[in-house]
Amino acid sequence: MATDLRVLNPAEWDSWYRTLEVAFGGVLETPERRALTEVLTEHERSIGVWDGGQCVGTAGAFSFRLAVPGGALVPAAGVTMVSVAATHRRRGTLTSMMRRQLDDVRTWGESLAVLTASEPPIYGRYGYGAATQDLRAEIDTSRVRISVPEEPGDAGDTAEIRLRQAEPQDPAVRDACEAIYAAEVATRPGMIARRPGWELLPVIDAEKELDGASPLQCVLAERDGEVVGFTRFRNRPEWDNSGPMGTIELQDLHALDPVAYASLWRFLAEIDLTSTLRVRNRPVDDPFQHLVSDVRRCKLMVRDALYVRLVDVGAALEARTYRTPVDVVLEVEDAFCPWNEGRWRLTGDAKGASCERTSDEPDLLLSATELGAAYLGGISLTSLSRAARVHEARPGALAEASTAFSSDLAPWLPHGF
Repeated sequence: MATDLRVLNPAEWDSWYRTLEVAFGGVLETPERRALTEVLTEHERSIGVWDGGQCVGTAGAFSFRLAVPGGALVPAAGVTMVSVAATHRRRGTLTSMMRRQLDDVRTWGESLAVLTASEPPIYGRYGYGAATQDLRAEIDTSRVRISVPEEPGDAGDTAEIRLRQAEPQDPAVRDACEAIYAAEVATRPGMIARRPGWELLPVIDAEKELDGASPLQCVLAERDGEVVGFTRFRNRPEWDNSGPMGTIELQDLHALDPVAYASLWRFLAEIDLTSTLRVRNRPVDDPFQHLVSDVRRCKLMVRDALYVRLVDVGAALEARTYRTPVDVVLEVEDAFCPWNEGRWRLTGDAKGASCERTSDEPDLLLSATELGAAYLGGISLTSLSRAARVHEARPGALAEASTAFSSDLAPWLPHGF
C-alpha cells in the first residue's frame, strides 16, 4: 500500500504524536508537557506520513525568529518532532518529509531552517550544518569559589544587588523572567525570540520528571526594586557517611549586567548542603569560566547544539551583518535545494549586506552544509577549510570571509524545541 504524506489534521494529533513518542523509545510524555506541546504545535506547518490508517512519520516546523549576527531577528522554521516508525525505516520516508518541508519553508518565505539533531549524521545530507555548541560543566563547589566583580560607580555596587526567592509559576515572576530573556535575545546569535505560550515551557514541573530532585526553584536578582536577572534550578539532595553532598541542577540563568550575573552564579555555588553545580547548556564563551577560582574543577565539556540550513542563500546572507568588510564570490553546492546552486557575490560590512547571483569567477567553494555551519559566526570558515570542507580559489579570500563571518559573542541556543 502506498503511503500518504499530508499536512497534519488537528484531529489526528494524538496518533501523530504517539508515533513520535514510540520512535524516541516509547516513554509517554507527562500530561502537562504533552498538553502544552499540543498547544504549541502549528498544525498547518506540520506533516505526517500515513500507511493506511497508521501514522508512520512525523515532522513539524515552528515559526521562529532567530537572532543572527548584527542583532536582526530573522524568520526561521524551527524543525521539530521528526520521526519515522521503526517498521518504515529505509524506505525514503524521512527524505520525502525533508523534501516537502524545505519546499514549504521556501514557499513561506523563510530563508532559514534550524533544528537540534537526535543523531548528527542524519541531517548533513539535507544541507544542515552544526552552527552552535553548548557548554556543560560539573562544578565542584566544595573547592571552587565564584567571585563577583565590583564595577566603578553606584550601578556596579554589589551591595545593590538583592536576591529574592520567587515562585517560578507565578505569572508576575514568569513575566519578569521572560522580559530579561527577551532583552538578551538580539545580543547573541542563535537565540530564539519566544512567541506567546513558549514562556510556559521552562516552568512545567511535573512530579514525574523530578526523579528525586526538588520542584523547580527561582531566584530573582533585583537592583532598586527592578528585576535585572534570574535563575531557575532544582536541588537534588544527597548524603553519605561524610555528610551532605547535594547537587544543584541549573536550568536557566540570565542577567542584564555582569554584577547581577556573577551574583546569581555565586548564589548557586554557595547553597548549603550541596557540593556540585551541574550545568547542562551554556554558551561556550560563558563568563562563569572567568569567575571561578579553579576552572579545572569544573569538568567542562562541549557538544553540538543548533543546526542551520540556508533555504534561500541570497536572502539569508543579506539578513545578517559582517564583522569586517567582505566582498567574495561563493560557489555553493546544494543538490537537495538546487535553487541555491551556483555563484553568489556577497558584499557587506557591519551596516548591512547584499548577496546576488553572479557569473564572476569564484573565490570560495563550499556546500550548503558548510555555509549553514558558518552562518551564525561560531564555526570559522578557516577551520572548515582545514578539514577540506571549504576550498579557496582566490588567495586571501578565505581569511577575509572567515573574519567577516565571525561573531563577537559565540552563538547559543538557550533551550531545545
